[in-house]
Amino acid sequence: MNTQSDQVKGHAKSVAGIVTGNKDLQAEGDAETRTADAAAHIDDAKDKAVEVLDHIKDRLDDAADKAKDALHKK
Repeated sequence: MNTQSDQVKGHAKSVAGIVTGNKDLQAEGDAETRTADAAAHIDDAKDKAVEVLDHIKDRLDDAADKAKDALHKK
């Protein structure tokens, strides 16, 4: 899903509804814009979660390597 293009499409529908006085079209556009906004926020949160999990994995890998090195030195 391309959230940015969906946001633009929703906004365009909303404006078209305002200009033509079509309340249903305006409401549909507003709903599409809000849905696209929410999807963008969800995508951002997902990206941040993946980033945090990758960082945690790296830290765990480092700890495991240090533990293996310590065992081999004994």
